[in-house]
Amino acid sequence: MYAIGVDIGGTKCAVCLGKARGDTLRVVHKCELRKTAEYPPAEMLDALLADVRECRSRIPARETVIGTGISCGNPLDSRAGVILSPPNLPGWDRIEVVDWFRSGTGLPAWLCNDANAGALAEWRYGAGRGCEHLIFLTFGTGFGAGLILNGRLYAGASDAAGETGHVRAAAHGPVGYGKIGSYEAFCSGGGIAQIARTYALRDIQNGKPSALCPDVAGLELLTAESTARAAREGNPTAKEVFELSGAEFGRALSMLIDLFNPQRIVVGGIFSRCRDLIWPAAERVIAEEALPDSRKACTVLPCELSESIGDMAALSVAVYYWEHGGEGKR
Repeated sequence: MYAIGVDIGGTKCAVCLGKARGDTLRVVHKCELRKTAEYPPAEMLDALLADVRECRSRIPARETVIGTGISCGNPLDSRAGVILSPPNLPGWDRIEVVDWFRSGTGLPAWLCNDANAGALAEWRYGAGRGCEHLIFLTFGTGFGAGLILNGRLYAGASDAAGETGHVRAAAHGPVGYGKIGSYEAFCSGGGIAQIARTYALRDIQNGKPSALCPDVAGLELLTAESTARAAREGNPTAKEVFELSGAEFGRALSMLIDLFNPQRIVVGGIFSRCRDLIWPAAERVIAEEALPDSRKACTVLPCELSESIGDMAALSVAVYYWEHGGEGKR
């Protein structure tokens, strides 16, 4: 059977066609990526609908197409099929995206936030295969969790379960998710950049600027990527940045391990690329903080679908809800 996936993001939007068979799902066609900033919401929706129709035209005659899965960042109402007003999608206010694709194609359509969609993909087709209890964590622009509990996606009363990034980790620190000291402030690309700027400024003010940032003019040029590069080159300030981020990440993981007792926690984004810099401190904290039996039952892994997670996540939304009878108003 075939499914169509629509990945709506702050940087790009993409449509793909996938084929599911048993425990496998593969992308068989991918439409051209569309840069989100280049389209007003209405024009982007028109373009994405055209891409969905183009994907449908590629399905062989007499083959089954189950519908369209849509992945998008919160806030949204998946039951009503409405994108509410994601901070990374200016102007996308109360977009009835499910009705748009359903009426434009005649196919069923389902909406899911991107962390939950990523959890579905890694659970069924990635590093979480075979688990009944899985947590998928984004560690990139944001820091959020998708929860698979007792073999089912858990979204919560208002579609907001798993917003780990909003939990406050410290009274003071960088800002993330609109909150000083949140876990997202320590465990995201923007947060790592903020920490790097603070540590670099400290060095400059102490008269000991490092190669990470030799002067104040360079502070705004620091990114998570440049800091990771400096850390791998042995820069002590950059290594200190990742030590702090890793320690706070370990505390977040310990909280999730104690609360949900998962078999696996699968982490995407920056963690997949910088595991060597983040994991040592995180592992030490988990050993100190998490309940021993829960800690032993859980394995923390980088995501397996890193390069294709956006496509696979959107397709997995369609497969999951089709298999579960299209729960809710979808």
